[in-house]
Order: sequence, then C-alpha cells, then structure tokens
Amino acid sequence: MKLQELAQVIRSKNSGPFEITFDILFKTQEDYQFFIDSNVLTKEVFADLYQIDPEDIITFESFEAARGFKITIPRPWPQGSVGESDMHGSQQYANLLTLELPEKA
Repeated sequence: MKLQELAQVIRSKNSGPFEITFDILFKTQEDYQFFIDSNVLTKEVFADLYQIDPEDIITFESFEAARGFKITIPRPWPQGSVGESDMHGSQQYANLLTLELPEKA
C-alpha cells in the first residue's frame, strides 16, 4: 500500500523564506495509528527521499490530536532567490506519495 492510499492529506507548504513544512494527515485514528506503528517513515527514509542529511531535518514529529505528522526542512534555496523553483513550497510533497507501507491486516 502506498502512503497516498492511506493518508487523507499529503502536502508541503511555505514555512517562511528558509523552510518548507510537510504535513501528512489521516481521516481516522485507526489510519493514523497504523502509519505510526508501521515506522516506515523515519528521518533517514525522509532524508533519502529528499536528498538531504537527516541532521538537517528541523521538525520530525507526530501530532495525535490532529491525526497528523509534520516534517520541516531547510529550503534548498531561500524563497524567491535565483534558482528557487517553488516559491510557495507547495510542489515538494510528491516524493511522499508513493512511500510504501505494509498492507493492513
């Protein structure tokens, strides 16, 4: 099963001129807990998906009350600078869509 099949929302967004935030939100507590228990998304896996050093990840945490997971990383280029191609940070989530999860029992 792919993450996009389980999560209700997978998004990336601007988190200021120097950071991008990723949110993964689940419709049900059961889906959220399945994702958390699978332990498929680690700092190392995320870093590999985005070709960054795991130590560069600023935020990597779950929020049970929101049934969500949040990751914040530095932008490759400051927002609006030469070479920056996604001013709003809203196109960066795609690498997470096909993250493979175990099949639900």
